[in-house]
Amino acid sequence: MKKYASLQFPSLMILGAISILLLALTARAQQMPVEPGSPTDPAVHAKLGLLTPANPHLPTLFLVGDSTVRNGHGDGANGQWGWGEPLVEFFDTSKVNVVNRAIGGRSSRTYITEGHWADTLALIKPGDAILFQFGHNDSGPLDDAARARGTIPGVGEETREIENPILKRHETVHSYGWYMRQYVTDTMTKGAIPIICSPIPRKIWKDGKIVRNSDNYGGWARQVALEKHVAFIDLNAIIAEHYDVLGEQKVEPLFADPHTHTSREGAELNAQCVVAGLKALPHDPVANYFSEKGKQVVAETGN
Repeated sequence: MKKYASLQFPSLMILGAISILLLALTARAQQMPVEPGSPTDPAVHAKLGLLTPANPHLPTLFLVGDSTVRNGHGDGANGQWGWGEPLVEFFDTSKVNVVNRAIGGRSSRTYITEGHWADTLALIKPGDAILFQFGHNDSGPLDDAARARGTIPGVGEETREIENPILKRHETVHSYGWYMRQYVTDTMTKGAIPIICSPIPRKIWKDGKIVRNSDNYGGWARQVALEKHVAFIDLNAIIAEHYDVLGEQKVEPLFADPHTHTSREGAELNAQCVVAGLKALPHDPVANYFSEKGKQVVAETGN
């Protein structure tokens, strides 16, 4: 009995030490701060205020993009609106969810690398449609300490290795086209329908006309759509044609800043142009879901 007791006491001490160590590690893990900006941080999601489908039993039209689709919290702060908010008015929400998951300041790359695309992809089901519009933020530096959101110009397979100063990790940066192809592939894997849009035009005039982006992001977006055999809306060209007709003086109040973000009136025009582009598709996946307002819109291609 004494021998057993002498062996039991050290064993209990060891077990106790292990328990204390496990408790300490658990407490430390609970106290460790989540990396700032990480999508795993619930506070980040609360700050972004991204929507989810109101009725999961209905098909959903998801919007994925930057601040020209959803500015801030989508509440018109500073008079700036993305086209995603007024787009809802063109649809019968008893038949389809319209869910704006665009985030200001994101590029085709950072919407993926920050985990937002994974979050959105988890909500997508077969038969849903996703509108993609990126490009406004893709031309920045690849590894600057302020944003590190740029992509390599074009649609090629070239890469660049960087140490990301924002995410604090090594990263292989790809081309704009590479990221856009990733969205398409992931969407189709889920049995959903990808639709690529060229970025809306900035308020930049040349010889009395709005400058188009067919030689850069608009053209690259078209190339990806053609390569992947998916729908493409030349939103840049459709909107630019409207601006050309209106002229500089009437276009001025359609913007809430010098050249990029639209006012509510401008966002409503852009939303109408999105619907016009959808109606011009050979196979419009949301054709049966338009509201009375949406039914009044005439198809446009921008060509």
